[in-house]
Amino acid sequence: MLINALRVLAACAVVVLPLTAATPAQAETVGLHEAVASLPVAAESREGYQRTAFRHWVDADRDGCHTRAEVLIAEAVDAPEVGPGCKITGGRWHSWYDDTDVSGAATIDIDHMVPLAEAWDSGASAWSAERRQAYANDLDADRSLAAVTARSNRSKADQDPTTWMPPHQPSHCRYLEDWTATKLRWHLTVDTDEHITLQELVASCPNTPLTYTPAP
Repeated sequence: MLINALRVLAACAVVVLPLTAATPAQAETVGLHEAVASLPVAAESREGYQRTAFRHWVDADRDGCHTRAEVLIAEAVDAPEVGPGCKITGGRWHSWYDDTDVSGAATIDIDHMVPLAEAWDSGASAWSAERRQAYANDLDADRSLAAVTARSNRSKADQDPTTWMPPHQPSHCRYLEDWTATKLRWHLTVDTDEHITLQELVASCPNTPLTYTPAP
């Protein structure tokens, strides 16, 4: 009888395994000059690129405000009014690309620091649709998205620093920091010309500690 009871208990036993939580990525800090030198170099290809491969703007946290609105609210110099449906009125922004103050959001663009097409060329073509969406709506890193004048953003288009830098020269080092940190965060490559240009440009910038958190 004892043996039979033990067999029943064994059959009904439930083994509870400890849950292992995913370890969040740790922030990394490296000097700007060393960060640029460490960027992986690879040939670029735009084959198959379509802007629609990067879904944006989305309301990832379902608070009623999509990514564009979230950046506008976060980067406003004077806070706008946020009405029903996250309608934004008023407010003032400083576009650091061209050192311009802008009242009202109509002429503000939200720029992807590393443009979507450039990201595609640099590794995103191999990503899942979900990862490309996460990239296009990256609110977890302040450097990824910037509220700037539509004029400066459209002048930049999909260019990298070999052919475009912000018209406001004092912003150049900040731009190079943000560009490099975004490429490192998302494990994106640079082509040979881009790598050479970045190294030449940052040579005149302080070797500022650059902190970024690798994207999951």
